[in-house]
Amino acid sequence: MSEMLARLARLLAPLTVLGSLTCQHGILVEAESFADRGGWQLDTQFVHAMGSPYLLAHGLGAPVADARTTVELPAAGTWRVLVRTYDWVARWDAPGAPGRFRVLVDGAEIGGQLGVEGRDWGWHEAGEFGLDEPGAVQVALRDLTGFCGRADALWFTTDRRATPPADGEALAAWRVAQLGEAANPTLRDGYDLVVVGGGYGGTAAAISAARMGCRVALIQDRPVLGGNGSSEVRVWAKGGIRRGAYPRLGEIVEEFQDQATNSPGTEEEFVDDLKEQVVRAEPNLDLFLNTRCDVVTVEDDRIVAVEAFDTRNGARSRFEGTLFCDATGHGHLGAWAGADLTIREREHLGSSNMWRWEQGSESAGFPAVPWALDLGMADFPYPRNGKGEWFWESGFDQHPIDDLEAIRDWNLRAVFGAFATLKHGPKADEHRNARLQWVAFVAGTRESRQLLGDVVLTRDDIVAKKAFPDGCVPTTWDIDLHYPKEEFAKRYPDNPFISRAHFDRSVDKEQGYPVPYRCFYSRNIRNLFMAGRCVSVTHEALGTVRVMKTGGMIGEVVGKAASICAAEGCQPRDVYTEHLEELKRLMRLPGKARRATVDGELVIPEDVPPTRSVAPETLQGLVVDDHRAKLVGEWQSSTHEAGYVGERYLHDDAAGKGERSAVFTLRPRQPGRYAVELTWRASPSRSTAVPVRVRARDFDRSFTVNQREQPGSGEGFGRLCELDLQPGAAVEVTVSNAGTEGHVIVDAARLLRIGDGGDE
Repeated sequence: MSEMLARLARLLAPLTVLGSLTCQHGILVEAESFADRGGWQLDTQFVHAMGSPYLLAHGLGAPVADARTTVELPAAGTWRVLVRTYDWVARWDAPGAPGRFRVLVDGAEIGGQLGVEGRDWGWHEAGEFGLDEPGAVQVALRDLTGFCGRADALWFTTDRRATPPADGEALAAWRVAQLGEAANPTLRDGYDLVVVGGGYGGTAAAISAARMGCRVALIQDRPVLGGNGSSEVRVWAKGGIRRGAYPRLGEIVEEFQDQATNSPGTEEEFVDDLKEQVVRAEPNLDLFLNTRCDVVTVEDDRIVAVEAFDTRNGARSRFEGTLFCDATGHGHLGAWAGADLTIREREHLGSSNMWRWEQGSESAGFPAVPWALDLGMADFPYPRNGKGEWFWESGFDQHPIDDLEAIRDWNLRAVFGAFATLKHGPKADEHRNARLQWVAFVAGTRESRQLLGDVVLTRDDIVAKKAFPDGCVPTTWDIDLHYPKEEFAKRYPDNPFISRAHFDRSVDKEQGYPVPYRCFYSRNIRNLFMAGRCVSVTHEALGTVRVMKTGGMIGEVVGKAASICAAEGCQPRDVYTEHLEELKRLMRLPGKARRATVDGELVIPEDVPPTRSVAPETLQGLVVDDHRAKLVGEWQSSTHEAGYVGERYLHDDAAGKGERSAVFTLRPRQPGRYAVELTWRASPSRSTAVPVRVRARDFDRSFTVNQREQPGSGEGFGRLCELDLQPGAAVEVTVSNAGTEGHVIVDAARLLRIGDGGDE
């Protein structure tokens, strides 16, 4: 964002959200403050660029219900009404003006159509009306098309010549002058951690910190939590959780993650209510939905406060805290605070607007859309199963923040153009009953700013499996970079709208690559954490860490680190330099572990889920994991079924692909009678008769085990036999897949001394 626009956003946002202002020459009414928004949507995505939330008539081709409010006018006379709006396709010289609407006063149309001119936001004459005496009038916005008409503000004036400045700093100064002295914002203080942004990273950070005893504020500018993983965008959550060195990471994410079986799924599958319910259940956590952060106060390289406004009524709040977390995705908080950052203005990952359509039982119409992209059936991939998926993506060579509204609107032109082709093109008969069910108006953005930490993770680090002492969050997604898909870029090469994914499969998809903690805090703003996709990584590394569950685990670590800072009176960097072992201890705790204060007693509820993996050293007896077994043949590593010992378990992929075996050698340290035991991960796909051979001095016996059933003895092990052993005597347990049907699992073997349940 340019410096001028940055200043504009700072000046405008505190002012433009006020419901109505009596000005020197008139009254300013913000559209988002309408008492009844009807079918109009509140769009808050572009406040950073155009200075205000606005109302959007997103009706998928059917006009939406009127937005209505009451305006008190102080004098009789003839009142002009000006509306800040524009023709949203004019920047491309497209015909048709899709976003047309009118203003009604006391039920009567007062003038012509709006949204029919202007390449950018500006003030347009809506009409005028007479008022016999001072008093209230009923004002309505009437959508005429259902195709994304937009209204920012209305100005009522009796001055025949006055017109507010169109945009930029002049508009900001005008609004400041009309406001006069603004009321002081409501002070909300005493927070250990203020999280700005309620996607997976921010939500998990807030929950994690609150459960570790921090007092937390979570600020989210949308009405729902989840970000790209909400019902507004509908990208299903990906990324492996509960694995690697800290297998408890991901348990908080698991509590609120979506239930979608595909992307885009249905609204219900994205469980917006569940996310809010989990957050509101935390006594240490205050949630502020529909609240947009726009001002940051920095002193001595520390954030001391942020200000935010309610996007519905303009009420302002000042949040004071000790620590702050930027989970905005775009890195807005860090950028405003002066954090070191990078931004790719070209050749970056794009933004998607997904969509769904369905075949109904009756014929459904769809209007002509001459303003949409002119597409033939060969210009886009047929949306099979009624889904326009993630690859409806554009903006690769446009500024990912300044141009975001244009990127979103281009995507909408592509979606509506494609659906019109289905309805009116050569396959119209097949789509006679087709109707649009849902089109995202909130863009799913993948890449914008990266805030820089003490480590900037690179692709080379990941591919080389560079070991950092603070490696913690396992990233398991492939290095997934998106590019325009050449096949569909011919008609619109300057801004293709269909992408392809290039997968660099260097990432360990089972255990994951442990991303270092030092990527999760700012290197120059001393009390600023980051969570989600704005963390300290390069473009290539972002290709793996950007998925929601991984971002959520980053948030979990940030929350735990924040509790250490609060308890020790230190900064995020100090957690690495002085308290890393304590962070590791907290990362090993169940996600449901909690304490009332940062120095309170830890409580672990009885209903915690089992760990995804079990450390061998935490088990009774002498345990030998599969890493120490002698393997014959090609075994496949897996972490799919929870409860395995160590970092993984092995399987033989499928029967009939060659014989394989694994030999565990165990040597007791004390004399005594020992149980010889084996563990495996049970599943219906397993073999019912796995050959197992136990050999020791004067003992050689074969067994079969049914791996479709869980092992029967304590701690998930199944007993094979009992032996009297002397110290150092070797016991070999051989697992084979010879003659089996179904998969064979190899995980761990142990000796358990009978009588005291262990071995020295």
